[in-house]
Amino acid sequence: MSASGTPTIGTRLKNGMLELMGLNLKPDPTIPRPRGLRRFFPKAPAVPEGYHSGTLYRDVIALAWPALIELILTQLTSMADMMMVGGLGPWAITSVGLTTQPKFLLMTMIMSLNVGMTALVARFRGAGDRKAANDVFRQALSLTLVVSTIAAVLGYVFARPMVAFMGAQEPATLDGGTIYLRVQMIGFVPIALTSTITAAMRGAGFSRQAMYYNTASNVVNIFLNYLLIEGHWGFPRLELFGASLATSIGQCVAFLIAFAIVLSKRYYIKLQRGDSFRPNFSLIRRIARVGMPALLEQGFMRAGMIIFAKTVAGLGTVAFATHNICMNIQAMSFMTCTAFSTAATSLVGQSLGKKNPQLAECYCSRARRLGQITAVALMIAFVTLGREIVGLYNDEPEIVEQGSRILLMLVAMLPLQSSQFITAGALRGAGDTRFPAFVSFITVFLIRPGLTILLIHYTDLGLYGAWIALIADQLLRSVLIFGRYAGGVWKTVKV
Repeated sequence: MSASGTPTIGTRLKNGMLELMGLNLKPDPTIPRPRGLRRFFPKAPAVPEGYHSGTLYRDVIALAWPALIELILTQLTSMADMMMVGGLGPWAITSVGLTTQPKFLLMTMIMSLNVGMTALVARFRGAGDRKAANDVFRQALSLTLVVSTIAAVLGYVFARPMVAFMGAQEPATLDGGTIYLRVQMIGFVPIALTSTITAAMRGAGFSRQAMYYNTASNVVNIFLNYLLIEGHWGFPRLELFGASLATSIGQCVAFLIAFAIVLSKRYYIKLQRGDSFRPNFSLIRRIARVGMPALLEQGFMRAGMIIFAKTVAGLGTVAFATHNICMNIQAMSFMTCTAFSTAATSLVGQSLGKKNPQLAECYCSRARRLGQITAVALMIAFVTLGREIVGLYNDEPEIVEQGSRILLMLVAMLPLQSSQFITAGALRGAGDTRFPAFVSFITVFLIRPGLTILLIHYTDLGLYGAWIALIADQLLRSVLIFGRYAGGVWKTVKV
């Protein structure tokens, strides 16, 4: 503060950053703040009058089980995809792995739009305003079309430089990754539009429909993989081009079904003749208010993950293939977390739309408990079948041995990761997206890549060092997310 009482430039910058990250929001003084461990593991609140615990569990399960089945099938398809590609050799697994982060980076803007739209749709659904919910959906769909078209063109043109930047060390991996990414970019717009339809349906409390069209997509993907990767039933052997083409065609099938669903007028989210797609800047600003911090979060995550993957790629083709296999298997745990996180996002948003934060807490606590059950099941699978699961991708002894040890490292983290992931979903449902952006900056952008570089280059841990860094990132992330949730600030966020 200057002598005249006017805030200095430094103070204004500090306050601006705090505002951007949501760190200057004050807790509601009427909400008691837990102390000690209760700050991070708060006691479940009493069920509000007029509700029953069993009903709340059923509500969570009704939203989570279709998403869980859909996401598990999607991940199993991704695993089968990687296994079928793995038959071509470690170079092929590495080629596909090198395209993962560039593709996610191009999806960053779409994902942030979806976060803002989901929070608003859930609030409007809770408040009983169907027209506003569909207005938000149409605005988001229009924005997705524009942004995804631009991203697809950029991704196609710069595919080879992006794969090279990710650390392709051999001509085969560079050429294979370039082909794979370019085909993905041809089908990028339908993928993005499908994700927006899915996010809107889930925000309104409908998750079964996404299970249907994504299951159809997975079936088409696997079938075409069989035909096109190695050339069966008279089809040409297209290798990585065939694998990517199969994925893109499957995702286009999902889009056509999803689009037909919103045109059917049977569901809360719908498109009909006469709907206006003219820009509504008031709604766009509201989407951006929630979505922009999510964009920062995704940006920090993608940048950190790119540095992380690029550092691991420096260990060589076999080590990076092992890393990609383990990341692919670990994604199964994220899929199960995401299902219950999706339920928490929708139900917390709808509860706050009803002006009932106590109900929102009850839904979150039950989603976390159910998530723990799936985490324990995965722990048992990783401990007892780790070698067999890794061996399905590639049977090279070095890959199987190292991969199974990494899965054992993950076991202790799974329950904490599950609870943290679901809690973060609840914060997003409340519209509290700024703090998760700050957390991603600290953990995924700073801690994970920094510790990975340190442990790989200055110790003899090799690939294990990268996974120690990943676990450290998740532990710190959990502490920060649990602390934010327990503070209760999310109950007062305006969207």
